Amino acid sequence: MFRLPFLVALALLAAFGLGIGSTVMMLDASSGFGAIRIGAWKAFPAAQTADADPYARSHRARAGRLLYGAAEGLSFTAETDDSGQGLTPACTYLITGQTPPARFWTLYPADSKGEPIAVNAALPGALNSVTALRRADGGFTIAVSPRAQAGNWLAAPADRPYRLALTLFDTPAAGSSGLIDVKMPTVEKASCP
Repeated sequence: MFRLPFLVALALLAAFGLGIGSTVMMLDASSGFGAIRIGAWKAFPAAQTADADPYARSHRARAGRLLYGAAEGLSFTAETDDSGQGLTPACTYLITGQTPPARFWTLYPADSKGEPIAVNAALPGALNSVTALRRADGGFTIAVSPRAQAGNWLAAPADRPYRLALTLFDTPAAGSSGLIDVKMPTVEKASCP
């Protein structure tokens, strides 16, 4: 007598559970389609526009973040160095070169969800276009390491994985016409203990 309703309820519970679980997994796994890759850096320029795919829209809504308009900014992340090897927490990396033209930029280590990782309040957890020391040609070298370095140093966590987040504000690279000629700084492994 209760066998049929029980089986129907069990089937519905399994269907809803698997459907919701797979949707949450997809939202955590991807920011959407249409990624561009320049060296070690990856960005989703269409993720913040009206033309974004459904996964990107859902990812944005779930994260609850303010997003930049197409001409306001563009966020890049690097999970690997230029050779394709993943960033290792104990190693020192050198970010060398110039950023694409931008009114302002920020660089910080982030967790898998893109949130800044605070290593210690007394250590430099982020650099930007105002605080970074530059060479005469406008380029820079930034050491990303859990150990203190001379010059531009970005404190990275030594005990957990991270990615680098570089955000360009008010940049022509965010428009559709500038992405082909964008040159990003290189990310190279300098040393490992």
